[in-house]
Amino acid sequence: MISALMVRDLYKRYDNGFEALKGINLVVEQGDFFALLGPNGAGKSTTLGILSGLVQKTSGEAQILGNDVNRQAFLARRDLGVVPQEFNFNQFEKVLDIVLTQAGYFGITRQQAYGQAKTLLTELDLWDKRDQQSRLLSGGMKRRLMIARALIHQPKVLILDEPTAGVDIELRRSMWSFMQSLNRAGTTIILTTHYLEEAEQLCRNIAIINHGEIIQSTDMRSLLAQLNSETFVLDLVAPLTQPCQIDGYDVVSASGDDSLQVSVTKGQPINAIFTALDAQGIAVRSMRTKSNRLEELFVDLVRGDNA
Repeated sequence: MISALMVRDLYKRYDNGFEALKGINLVVEQGDFFALLGPNGAGKSTTLGILSGLVQKTSGEAQILGNDVNRQAFLARRDLGVVPQEFNFNQFEKVLDIVLTQAGYFGITRQQAYGQAKTLLTELDLWDKRDQQSRLLSGGMKRRLMIARALIHQPKVLILDEPTAGVDIELRRSMWSFMQSLNRAGTTIILTTHYLEEAEQLCRNIAIINHGEIIQSTDMRSLLAQLNSETFVLDLVAPLTQPCQIDGYDVVSASGDDSLQVSVTKGQPINAIFTALDAQGIAVRSMRTKSNRLEELFVDLVRGDNA
């Protein structure tokens, strides 16, 4: 089967000598929900810019469903939908017109596109706003409008560049549900995000880019298995009367605290923590991870790559 996305030995050098991409290789299979992660300035936007035709590569190859993004630009764009970070539609144009105008760029008549636009805007809770100028929409509504516009020509591959940036938790989760249903229907999704919980929840495979190089490319489960330690926060029934210690575990606590942190390395039993706390008369109300697992691993990998 032809891959949804194939990048081979991709370089991008600017006239000042800066190398934004240093020969990256990447493959995303059809039907995948794929995360491309990296810190600011790592090369994510450059890669996506090359795929969408906004940035010219220096050398290498990039294909969308087997079509070269330069030599077969029309065919590659036909199968690709892009939701960029920044709002880039006419703020004075009506919501429905923005979507229908986008359809026209792909040779779809307004009459043909109307039904698809209605379906998309309804699914994204925007149909009742269809006759409003886009400038009157909230930030979250504008994000959803960007998604509807990117999907109007029914692309097989969708790039989502920070799609939930700046939206509230409730809206973010509803957008997660929409993206998952889209992926289940067969659309390949490539996601960039700084909300690493989002990537862990949604994506099956992942690549991490830093300084223009891919430093990890694997499935999410295998990547998370590399995590050597995890920090848990235990909320206590009553404040501590003195600092707590547990043999074999790194504990952060102080007198008067109503919670404590425990670091657990791979292979250490969690039950032993509760047994030790019970022996000290310390009762636990609840337990949670201090940070998202992918976040901890991401920070370790990027920090190690920067060393």
